[in-house]
Amino acid sequence: MSTSTTASVSTHILDTSVGRPAEGVAVRLAARAGRDADWQDLGGSATDADGRCKDLPALPEGTTHVRLDFAVEAYFEKKQADAQQDAPATRDSGTFFPEVAITFAVKPGEHYHVPLLLNPFGYSVYRGS
Repeated sequence: MSTSTTASVSTHILDTSVGRPAEGVAVRLAARAGRDADWQDLGGSATDADGRCKDLPALPEGTTHVRLDFAVEAYFEKKQADAQQDAPATRDSGTFFPEVAITFAVKPGEHYHVPLLLNPFGYSVYRGS
């Protein structure tokens, strides 16, 4: 929840290769106060059955930049293993991008919803509502 002195962030992931939310993707949140400041790791969460992270840590006062790190390789490896079950794997990795890092600027008092549209060979993000 944002206050007049802090911003807040939420996200969700849609796996566009199947048209469904991406469940179980680890998401880390980092923040910094100024473009030359060091990143502070704030912790993380994992997406739920609806592809949402409902418990991301709050941003500290003075945050100007936020980074969301999505660990998508494990998600696609699990998805590939589930699809093949006992069949042999056809490739080493289920995705071209093992991680997706999204960095954006924030202003106090604003809420930032950042959806990730994901498939094994590409992704897109935007500021949602």
